[in-house]
Amino acid sequence: MEYLLIIISAVFVNNIVLAKFLGVCPFIGVSKKVETALGMTGAVMFVMVIATIVTYLIQKYVLEVYGIQFMQTITFILVIASLVQLVEIILKKVSPALFQALGIFLPLITTNCAVLGVAILAAGNKGFGLVESVVFAIANAIGFGLALILFAGLREHLDLVNVPKGMKGVPIAFVVAGLLAMAFMGFTGVA
Repeated sequence: MEYLLIIISAVFVNNIVLAKFLGVCPFIGVSKKVETALGMTGAVMFVMVIATIVTYLIQKYVLEVYGIQFMQTITFILVIASLVQLVEIILKKVSPALFQALGIFLPLITTNCAVLGVAILAAGNKGFGLVESVVFAIANAIGFGLALILFAGLREHLDLVNVPKGMKGVPIAFVVAGLLAMAFMGFTGVA
């Protein structure tokens, strides 16, 4: 039951993008096509889960043991940057088309505050063990992906609608993102 509450809370109630406003850059930048959003979701999910596992272990068995918790942010950033490089190398070999589609946004996962935020939240939550941290990371990655894919679908439909000239592009995207965030607020109180 505890895992179910973590999942529902992270995916719907406290969505990393729509409620905590972390990861907004890829949310806006990669959401023009559903295909690209799916690729970004997979990459972020992989990096977020692996980064959370590695950073949790570093936090518990290195930083806290030696009393150097003040090094948390820089250590976590270095771990995330290394993992992004790994994903980039793998995508370049396995799926060149996806690698090209993600373009500049793949290196931006390095500075994606959603990945860093989830790692810090999981490591800093005193009630979470390693398993709960992994469930938390997976649920947040799913929540990030859900928001990104829904938003990409909405933006694809916006291309088919007659939008006033002054609202085309980013302005209407921000309005739709706000409406999507308000829709997710409807889940408040569920978990």
